[in-house]
Amino acid sequence: MAEIISVRFRSEGKQYYFDPQGLVCHPGDGLIVETASGIEYANCVRGNFTLAEAELAAPLRPVLRHATKEDMQVVERNREKEKYAFKICQEKILEHNLEMKLVNVECSFEGTKILFFFTSEGRVDFRGLVKSLAAIFHTRIELRQIGIRDEAKMLGGLGICGRPFCCASFLRDFQPVSIKMAKTQNLSLNPTKISGTCGRLMCCLKYEQEAYEDLMKDAPRMDSFVETPDGAGTIISVNTLREKVRVRLDDEPDSLKTYHNSEIRVIRSGKGKRPEGYVEPPKEELAKLRKVTESPEDQYRREQAALAAALDDFLAEHGSRQHPESHGNHSSRRRRGDKGKKAEQAEKALEAAVEREKEKQEAKEKSRRRRGGQGKKEVPETEAGKQQPETQKLPVEGKKEGTSRRRHRGGRGRGHGAGAPNPEQVQQAAQEKAKKPQQPKADHAEGKNEGGKNNRSRWHKRGHRRGGGGGGKPTPPAEG
Repeated sequence: MAEIISVRFRSEGKQYYFDPQGLVCHPGDGLIVETASGIEYANCVRGNFTLAEAELAAPLRPVLRHATKEDMQVVERNREKEKYAFKICQEKILEHNLEMKLVNVECSFEGTKILFFFTSEGRVDFRGLVKSLAAIFHTRIELRQIGIRDEAKMLGGLGICGRPFCCASFLRDFQPVSIKMAKTQNLSLNPTKISGTCGRLMCCLKYEQEAYEDLMKDAPRMDSFVETPDGAGTIISVNTLREKVRVRLDDEPDSLKTYHNSEIRVIRSGKGKRPEGYVEPPKEELAKLRKVTESPEDQYRREQAALAAALDDFLAEHGSRQHPESHGNHSSRRRRGDKGKKAEQAEKALEAAVEREKEKQEAKEKSRRRRGGQGKKEVPETEAGKQQPETQKLPVEGKKEGTSRRRHRGGRGRGHGAGAPNPEQVQQAAQEKAKKPQQPKADHAEGKNEGGKNNRSRWHKRGHRRGGGGGGKPTPPAEG
């Protein structure tokens, strides 16, 4: 393993490996390196790293030192010299009437050589131009002819896609591009659409070529005779990326139908005559070729059901079935996902309403039982039209003797009733009270004067009727 670094002399140039000679280099550092043409200034692209010696083509040249301020000043003077040389060279080209286009000028770090890059359609005799330039700059002059792609790489610019040129930004080596790639990718063969700014085929045609080649291995060819779920026909167009074809059926030549590659059966690949003696299979057999596609909703339900089943198995395995209600709510929330938040809130509100209704029903049931156990006991009748004499009232704690507390039907209290009254008995009692003459007011007065207090209960003062439901006035309380 050898420790190396990667440097670049120009922003659009290639990367070269050098031996750091124990120096620690970081990306972006300016370095002075030794090259075949002398000492040059370079920028570090990748810091110290190791690489197998077998992968290195030739012995590496060393890195001399890090660039100092004096070195950077020399680099700036060389850049100004390049601009001046570019202007002088253009003037000399016009003087010698040469059919060439000057592209760029590079000056070595030590100033011992000036390199001129130009483009031309053919060979150019530039010996007179070299003598004129050497007489002006008094240094070694070198002219190098480059291609139109190299020109675009040096100058840079924007492509038809709106982005900077690939060759000027990240593409370091030019890959061969052919018109066959455009045909394979079903692109328009219009030169203005598949050519770059340089006038050559776009380099990006190479990027997806391998993917298209892999898809073309299983894709049918144009003008192939195939069988489809709707009958036999001929392929009119092929969509390589979507893996679909358009077929003109023999039974319906005026309409085109689209099928997936897995739904067709190739009988004849490419152009040619129809197979002799070919008999189209019955429709039932061809219908088996149709690929059943699952709708997004069905797919979502299937996935959610699979997740719910997996969750049930996990909970069953870990013994978390003690709370089925919470488990059911949790699984339902998982099945609904984020899209069912409103439905979940509505369901919670409905459950709360049901719970409140249950609580009301339970409260009513409890109150009914309490009334049945503590309500006023109905007096049974032995004979029709006759009523049992009133039972003796027990004195209530905290009240004087002779007073009693009567309650209307269905009220709470300390009554002697053992249960809810029978509707038939209530009706009979109401009829009997209607026939019975009313008590004179003197009785009430007598009850009021006795003991010095009013012996009538609260229900009587408020206008409540007796639990029997009759329209008559109640009887005065029994004397103590």
